[in-house]
Amino acid sequence: MEHLKPTEKELRGQRVVIDGVAVSDPITRRIYDLISHQLVELGIGDEGWSKLYRDPGDGRYWELTYPESEYHGGGPPMLTQVSDALAAQKYGIS
Repeated sequence: MEHLKPTEKELRGQRVVIDGVAVSDPITRRIYDLISHQLVELGIGDEGWSKLYRDPGDGRYWELTYPESEYHGGGPPMLTQVSDALAAQKYGIS
């Protein structure tokens, strides 16, 4: 599993269709691997779609969202590094 690099600020999955079937691209697979095995879930946004995670390796906060929500299942995921201030404001993290 590839850990998040200090220089990474955003990972954005892409919608890929092969032979009429939507499949996960490598970035989408990496995002799901990170949230399943590396990052620690801290909270869910009031709207129910976003989640806040923390990287135990460096303490950075990461927000999981689905910016192409018009697609079935919310579309591909996006993992974005967020500030301590946003984590506190949106998720109540102190």
